[in-house]
Amino acid sequence: MDATATTYLPYALLAMGAYALVSPLMRVATTGPNAIPSDVAVVVSNTLLVAMAVGVIVYTEQGFTTHLASPKLAHVLAAGVFLGIGILALYRSLSLGPVSVVTPIFAMFLVFSSVIGFLFLGESFTARKGLGIVFAAAAVYLVSGA
Repeated sequence: MDATATTYLPYALLAMGAYALVSPLMRVATTGPNAIPSDVAVVVSNTLLVAMAVGVIVYTEQGFTTHLASPKLAHVLAAGVFLGIGILALYRSLSLGPVSVVTPIFAMFLVFSSVIGFLFLGESFTARKGLGIVFAAAAVYLVSGA
């Protein structure tokens, strides 16, 4: 493991652990008696997300408005559009289908993101990484029952 992995790996593991609970919680919240509509669930959960992010920005003194003039803001806005589409679709699919099928299909974004990293961002591709992508895709196929 390279030295930079020690800086991002804890965050990646925390994200994995936290995200593992999102789908089951949203499935429970958006189905059955007193179900919350999936679009309402998006607004409520993401309002909390925004509040938490603002808290981190304030706590870490990153500033906010200084970054609004960045030439990379267009990338952030585009990512926000795709994130919005993805979250709306994920929450809707969780309100309609089982977590054990929806979540693995949703998780294929990891495979596609990895391929984009290799093809367009100049990230290194190895046989091991390629095999991992193949196994990930096969796992999604097997778990989702597609």
